[in-house]
Amino acid sequence: MPLLVRLRELHRSVAPLVMAPLLVTVFSGVSYRLARDWFGASRQQVHWLMVVHEGEWLGSALEPLVVLLNAVGLLWMLITGAMLLIERWRRKVHS
Repeated sequence: MPLLVRLRELHRSVAPLVMAPLLVTVFSGVSYRLARDWFGASRQQVHWLMVVHEGEWLGSALEPLVVLLNAVGLLWMLITGAMLLIERWRRKVHS
């Protein structure tokens, strides 16, 4: 199987695993910031959003792992997605 086909399949299979934790991180972080800045919520009122955002609810042992996996997952999706996009552009130019 060609490398690009395998890369596309891996990209597609990893995407759902990466998307859920990233969406939780994005929505909790944005919600926290908007609640504080736009709606005048105190830190105590929205601290639970930071607990979700940072993965504190998983405990001190798993919190760094969640942060690391989020970062690695995002980098994986960006790098493989960019590689697939560049290859598509190359094919268009040569066709």
